[in-house]
Amino acid sequence: MEIKWLEDFVTLAETSSFSRAAEIRNVTQPAFSRRIKQLEAWIGATLIDRATLPAELTPAGRNFLPMAQDSIRMFYSVRESLRPPAEQGLVRFAALHTLTITFFPVWLRELQRNTRKFGTSFIADRGGIEANLAALTDGEADFFLTYAHREVPFHLDRDKFPYLAIGSDRLIPVAAPELRLDQLPVPAADILDNPGTADLALPYLSYGYSSFFGVALGSLFSKHSPFRRQTVHESTISAGLKELALTGAGICWLPESLVEQDISNGSLVACSNDRTWTLDLEIRLYRSSEKTSSAMVEALWQSSRALSAT
Repeated sequence: MEIKWLEDFVTLAETSSFSRAAEIRNVTQPAFSRRIKQLEAWIGATLIDRATLPAELTPAGRNFLPMAQDSIRMFYSVRESLRPPAEQGLVRFAALHTLTITFFPVWLRELQRNTRKFGTSFIADRGGIEANLAALTDGEADFFLTYAHREVPFHLDRDKFPYLAIGSDRLIPVAAPELRLDQLPVPAADILDNPGTADLALPYLSYGYSSFFGVALGSLFSKHSPFRRQTVHESTISAGLKELALTGAGICWLPESLVEQDISNGSLVACSNDRTWTLDLEIRLYRSSEKTSSAMVEALWQSSRALSAT
């Protein structure tokens, strides 16, 4: 078994597309497919339902996914711990996947304007809230970069795990403009605001129930009883759900920072003009006050504090 097989499988689970996953993994699609089959042969179970479009995980695949994610994290964590001290010194972040591709690059660039350059590393997003927090509380990460919302409790002692509010975002409902309901030809931009859709089960791209967005949306939906939905795909990764939304597979709530370019070019449209269908999000940086921190970690925290103040 090779670690790249696990990384291939996790990428495929995130994108639900063999072609997209192969592109991300920088291999040809036939080679990518062979590696997935090799993993399945090694495990002795079918992980991907190839009869569906987009590709979906089998029950065995869904059970194996968190183990694959944890195994990847463990292998790289062990590798890092065994390296000579001169090769270490990276500032370690646990982070929600979306923030690593939208917020973090720009934030890091601004942060390094006022502090010396430093290397960074990410611990893979583990999907669930508690699992991501564990990377910080167990000392695997120096910082935890996350969204926050009043409806999603974080069970952290503020004295032991202080945070800085370093940005903001918004979760909004979007869909491809060609999305239509068979029962009622309503444009995607009017789906949530049209009374005629109240009794319809709308095709829905879901985060599940344990992820941050899954918990936040569960609270939002409880306040909108007329809204009915039929889950057509589930993933904890926003980027993967966006790829499906672009194909017209269903309606999905996505961070505005992730889809603003798609909305601008017309690939996606917002499904409501009512702000009650959106969630305002805070972007937070957590750290542990109990763990011994390097000078670089302390400098980053102070620079983050100064940057957030401006």
